[in-house]
Amino acid sequence: MLNKGKYLRLGELLIKEGLLSEVQLEKAIAAQRQQGGRLGEVLVKLGMVKEDQMVAVLGKQLNVPYFSLGTGMLKPAMDQGLERLIPQDFAMKNSVLPLSRTLRSLTVAMADPLDLILVDNLGRLTNCEINPVIATKSDIVKAVEGFYGKSAMLQQAVEDSYDVSAAELASAGTMSDEGTEQELSLDKLVARAEEAPVVKLVDLIIRQAIDERASDIHIEPFKDKISLRYRIDGKLYEIPPPAKHLHMPIISRIKILSKLDIAEKRLPQDGALLVKIGERPIDIRVSVIPTIYGEKIVMRLLDRSQISLDLNKLGGDPKQLELIRKCIATPYGLIFLTGPTGSGKTTTLYAILNEIKSPTKNIVTIEDPVEYKLDGINQVQVKPEIGLTFSAALRSFLRQDPDIMLVGEVRDLETAQICVRSALTGHLVLSTLHTNDAPTAVSRLMDIGIEPYMLSSSLIAIIGQRLVRRLCLDCREAYEPKQDELKNIKLKAELIYKAKGCASCNNTGYKGRISISEVLVVNEEIKSLITQRAPFQKIRDVAKAGGMQTLFDSALKKVEEGATSLEDALSITIGAE
Repeated sequence: MLNKGKYLRLGELLIKEGLLSEVQLEKAIAAQRQQGGRLGEVLVKLGMVKEDQMVAVLGKQLNVPYFSLGTGMLKPAMDQGLERLIPQDFAMKNSVLPLSRTLRSLTVAMADPLDLILVDNLGRLTNCEINPVIATKSDIVKAVEGFYGKSAMLQQAVEDSYDVSAAELASAGTMSDEGTEQELSLDKLVARAEEAPVVKLVDLIIRQAIDERASDIHIEPFKDKISLRYRIDGKLYEIPPPAKHLHMPIISRIKILSKLDIAEKRLPQDGALLVKIGERPIDIRVSVIPTIYGEKIVMRLLDRSQISLDLNKLGGDPKQLELIRKCIATPYGLIFLTGPTGSGKTTTLYAILNEIKSPTKNIVTIEDPVEYKLDGINQVQVKPEIGLTFSAALRSFLRQDPDIMLVGEVRDLETAQICVRSALTGHLVLSTLHTNDAPTAVSRLMDIGIEPYMLSSSLIAIIGQRLVRRLCLDCREAYEPKQDELKNIKLKAELIYKAKGCASCNNTGYKGRISISEVLVVNEEIKSLITQRAPFQKIRDVAKAGGMQTLFDSALKKVEEGATSLEDALSITIGAE
């Protein structure tokens, strides 16, 4: 009678949600009496309610959180050994998925949180207190296949790598008896790189990085070990590494894929490869440098499908975007984006080009490398080895009747001078500089050798940019900051948010990044200061007095909006106030 009452309440809740009619409920109860089973299962079987709708309502009834695969919430945390806590066969048999562990508390997705025997068995198996969340059985099955099929495979491949005979590798000429590198046996090393477990390891390392939304993979050799790290949302996270004696075969495998010289170990090398997951292409740039313990590789992953080239979707402030749009609507002049490596300058530049391109404009770019391929834009790749440098390409561009030119980066006086002259002769020129903020870019350009009168005449605006981590919306916590935390900072919001960590964000508390920016519009007053060679501090003060929102102000605004944490905002904008 108790169970029947519960399921009647489930039926009433489905009616209240508008998912079921009273007539349908009566038919389902009649079918349940004949066939047995639970009302929810009967409703799904009869096609009266969809599985995800029924489970979501059941979650409300039981006051248990509902997780779905589509929202990315059914994603187990990294580096917690969850696949060892609950073995794959147990997870598949009972439709359960471990999501995260905090001390002795284990969050588990279950198709049936009412199965108290299963909850008790999970507690005994894991020696943890079980915190259940509800999900559809079909979602759990897919998530279990994905988790144990990738994360566990990588873990198993890493563990297996320690069983590969070091002596066997030594005999192939990859290392001496003392473990130090000897002359490279090219044929044998190529053969070794093409064999398991090296092929399997490299494939799994790359696939796992893509699944975890990593932007970079670092493989670093040290005296007694290899370090494997992924950069996710700007922060590096350690991953259990393979055995040390597989370092050279792994490096060689990546070099072969990137068409690099595997015999060259003394000089840095750069290469690239293309990975496809289904129809999803992912470009990988490979950089190799020699260290005292062997070669280090960094692979930068560029997943075009995950990056939006829309100014509105980059997370910028609406007022800042309005200023940027006014600047890029100017028919000629020079616009710079500034910021350190990895601050999203290139993505913003492409978003700008994507917005202003049209059949009536001739747009040419010179880049190193070409990161995004855009229709309707002529893009040129720098090739210094044959003389195709930024400056050489720019000189040719002026004979191509351009309206808009994009220069990947101003690195020297000659390139800077051509950019300035192009801007002065009726072209809109976009480029980047590596400076800490917008005002210091003026000083940098004059230090390079640009005359102040030419700079003041050509410059339209300088946009300083950074990326801050976006708080995970599934687990962020509101709190009232203390005075010692605020120091001299004044926030308009009484409550702000901090990171917590959940299965959806791999227990980091953050998921993705958003841009913060400052837009220094070069008005008559700023032009006068540039002509006078005024220091960047003076330019900054005048720009702020004129209403420029600094990087620090932009970051605090994101804190007030609940988009990022005060901690992350301050760590990114130290010295920018």
